[in-house]
Amino acid sequence: MSKKPIIVFEGIEGSGKSSHLASVARYLKKKKISFIKIREPGGSHNSEKIRKLMLNNKSNFNKNTDVLLFLSSRSENISLIKKNYNKKVILIDRFTDSTIAYQHYGMGVNLKLINLLNKYLLKNIKINFTFLNIVNNKNLFLRLKKRKSLNRYDKFNSAFYSKVQKGFVKLANSKKNSYMIIDSNLEIEKNKKSILDKIKKLI
Repeated sequence: MSKKPIIVFEGIEGSGKSSHLASVARYLKKKKISFIKIREPGGSHNSEKIRKLMLNNKSNFNKNTDVLLFLSSRSENISLIKKNYNKKVILIDRFTDSTIAYQHYGMGVNLKLINLLNKYLLKNIKINFTFLNIVNNKNLFLRLKKRKSLNRYDKFNSAFYSKVQKGFVKLANSKKNSYMIIDSNLEIEKNKKSILDKIKKLI
């Protein structure tokens, strides 16, 4: 495995993925290990413009438009990823498996189409490791209530989030050597330690 890997943090809303990515970023900075952070949707200048459009509560896109917007955002990030590939650690808050979990398992978009478009965009770029953060419905909605503002993707019902999370777990089980499932219902410090222990092995 590359010592400058691509590491992805996946999970539904309120699962703690962004907090854990931030914790890893602080660790890398402390150790003076070069890295970049990207979030999806968003990350680069143009991708952030797409993010604002996608997550706006007034937006009401159909499922096919949604998947194409996500992939448009990803397309804008690819040059940034290529520029740093194998040169810096790349931390990504949501990536290709989120598109499969949300748009296929959650919304029913054709899986072959999603895989085809992801393959076209990524070409030879390989994800080295993924941390999947899972959360139960009780904690999910408790955490969402604490947010100062909610975007369009924070407002789905429990049945939708359940379908998405089950999709994530299915993906994780199909890639066991490159996935770690983090139970975000447990003590956060315990999970931080588990993630950092794995990070130390990856880099």
